[in-house]
Amino acid sequence: MKGIKKMRQFTMSQKLYMGVKRIIDILLSAMALILLSWLFLILCIAIKIDSRGPILFKQKRVGIHKTHFMIYKFRTMRIDTPKDMPTHMLADPEQYITRVGKFLRKSSLDELPQIINILMGKMSIVGPRPALWNQYDLIEERDKYGANDVMPGLTGWAQINGRDELEIDVKAKLDGEYVKKFGFIMDLKCFFGTITAVLSHKGVVEGGTGEMHK
Repeated sequence: MKGIKKMRQFTMSQKLYMGVKRIIDILLSAMALILLSWLFLILCIAIKIDSRGPILFKQKRVGIHKTHFMIYKFRTMRIDTPKDMPTHMLADPEQYITRVGKFLRKSSLDELPQIINILMGKMSIVGPRPALWNQYDLIEERDKYGANDVMPGLTGWAQINGRDELEIDVKAKLDGEYVKKFGFIMDLKCFFGTITAVLSHKGVVEGGTGEMHK
């Protein structure tokens, strides 16, 4: 059964915050690219030495209002990994992950190139994580909460409340909570909650549930 599309109606203050949020995204992402350039260089060299293939991994994802864009990540898997398939759907995801890739995924450093997506205006620092173009179950669930009508983010409310451990319906509901409470305070909670989640590796499960509970 198809989900019900719910258009999120934002308040005037929330609409004004969207403009402020974009300015913050530009300033912080530009600053991060400059300050972390040395780390980018080290990781690029490590990836290239560790395995064959490109340094960056590009994949079609769902952006605001269900538009599509190419997301950037540091490559963590071998080049023979099935394309456009969520990690949880691989029979044995561990066999495809490279040695450097394991470190990058556990530390979330593989997400750093998404700073470029933020600077380009395709993503925000905080927002629902962008779904794969073919994750129709997640996209449909998010429609119920209007969670496809905000800019996807590098981190979000679902990421600090379960991450890979969450099933699709729970993840979408948490994304809906973020949209409902959309604002500066909610973004601050997500931002600082992310620091704690990353340091503790909270919710990181290779091939984690990521699907509707049967």
